[in-house]
Amino acid sequence: MTQLSNSLANRDIENFLHPYTNLAAHQETGPLVITKGDGVYVYDEAGNKYIEGLAGLWCTALGFDNKRLVEAATKAMEQLPFYHSFGSKSHPTAIDLAERLIELAPVPMSKVFFANSGSEANDTAVKIIWYINNARGRTEKKKIIAREKAYHGVTLMTASLTGLSNNHRDFDLPLDRVLHTDCPHHYHFCEDGDSEEEFATRCAENLRKLILDEGPETIAAFFAEPVMGAGGVIPPPATYFEKIQPVLQEYDILFVVDEVICGFGRTGNMFGTETYDLKPDMITVAKALSSGYLPISALMVSDEIFQLMVTESEKIGIFGHGFTYGGHPVPCAVALETLKIYEEMDLVSHVQLVTPTLQDGLAKLADHPLVGEARGVGLLGALEVVKNKETREIFEVSDGIGAHLANRAQANGLISRAMGDTLAFAPPLIIDNYQINEILAVVEQSLDETLDVTADLGLK
Repeated sequence: MTQLSNSLANRDIENFLHPYTNLAAHQETGPLVITKGDGVYVYDEAGNKYIEGLAGLWCTALGFDNKRLVEAATKAMEQLPFYHSFGSKSHPTAIDLAERLIELAPVPMSKVFFANSGSEANDTAVKIIWYINNARGRTEKKKIIAREKAYHGVTLMTASLTGLSNNHRDFDLPLDRVLHTDCPHHYHFCEDGDSEEEFATRCAENLRKLILDEGPETIAAFFAEPVMGAGGVIPPPATYFEKIQPVLQEYDILFVVDEVICGFGRTGNMFGTETYDLKPDMITVAKALSSGYLPISALMVSDEIFQLMVTESEKIGIFGHGFTYGGHPVPCAVALETLKIYEEMDLVSHVQLVTPTLQDGLAKLADHPLVGEARGVGLLGALEVVKNKETREIFEVSDGIGAHLANRAQANGLISRAMGDTLAFAPPLIIDNYQINEILAVVEQSLDETLDVTADLGLK
C-alpha cells in the first residue's frame, strides 16, 4: 500500500467522531482531497492510492469507475434532463424504477415515493404515518419509537429518530413525539451471564414497558435498521426481531425498516429484511440504489397504507408532500442501470462468496490486545477497541483512540471511519478476496501502531 506523501502526512487529516468532522481541527488542517476513483480504490490530490473500506459513505457498491452508470446518466441527461412528479405527471424512468422496486421488495409493497436521500425517505415515512393516523381518526397515535445509537438521518425529524447525542446536542433535538428504546448491543448492554436470547427478551420487555407507560394509543410506529450502521455496525442479537415484532403487532404499531445501508446485497441477501425475517409496513432505501452515483432514495409502502393515504387525500383534495427533485429522471435511470448490473453479476451470490474472508478475518483480529469485539454480517463489519478486554472498559473520549486508529489506517492506505472507538467496514460490493485481505493486513498493522501509542501514553 502506498504511504501518504510528506505533504499529506503533515496534515493531521481528521480527528472526529462519526459522522462529522471536528470543525475546529478541519479549519486548521484541511480535508483529504480525493480526485479520482478506480474500482474499490480512490486517489488523493498527491496521487496516493487508498482502498475505500466504507464504499464512500456505505453506498458505492459498484466501485468508483463504473462506465455503464456514467453512460446511463449521460443518455438520460440528453433525453430528458429534468421532469417532476407533481400534478398527476410522471416520466418513464420513474415509472420503470418504481415497478422494479416493487418486484424486488422483500415483502409485498404497493407504491414507491421517491426522494433524494435516506433522511428525506425516513422523514416522508413519518409524515405519512401521521397522515394515515389522522385518516383513521387516531389523532393521538403519533409518537415514534427508535433506538439508542440508531441512525436514520439528519433532518429535524430523522435526526430526532437518530439515537446519537452528537446529532441532538445544541440542535434543540430530539423533537417531541420521538422516543428511544434500548440499543440492542449485547457486548455492552447485556447483564452478567446474559445469553443473546436472554438479552433480546429483556429488550422486548423494555419496549413493551415503554409502550405501556406512554400509552399504546399514542404510539404510531417503530423504526429500525436491520443492522445498525452509523451507530457502530451493530447486528441484532439472536432472536431480537423475533421478539420485537410481536410486541409491535400486539399494540398495532407500524414497523418501518430503514434499509438505507443494508439494502441491495450488503448483508448477504438483497435486503436486510430477508436476512432477519422482518415484516415491515414500510421500507426506506437509498445509497446503493444508485451505487451512490447520483442522489436518490425511495420509500415503499404497503397497499393498506396507500389506500389510507388516498382516503385522506380525497378528503383534503391533495396530497401535500413532495420534493422538486424526487424521482428526477437522471438518478432514476442510473438506479435502473444499477439494479440491472446487480442482477447480471448475481450480486448477492458474490457477496455470499467473499463474506467469509471479511468476517473470518475480522474474527481473527478480535485476538488483538486492543480489540474488544469483532462483529458484522455480509460485507458489513466493525472492530471495537477497548482499554481492557476482560472488563470491556472503554477508552475516554478525550483519548481519541478510535480516531487515531482510523488515521493510522488512512496513512497506511485504507479509508475507513471511526465511530467513537469502533472502526467500520463496508467496502464496495464488487470487492474480491485479495482486496479484502489487503484491508485486513492494513488494519492489523494499524492496530499494532495504535497499541504502541496507547502504551506510550500509559493507556494500556
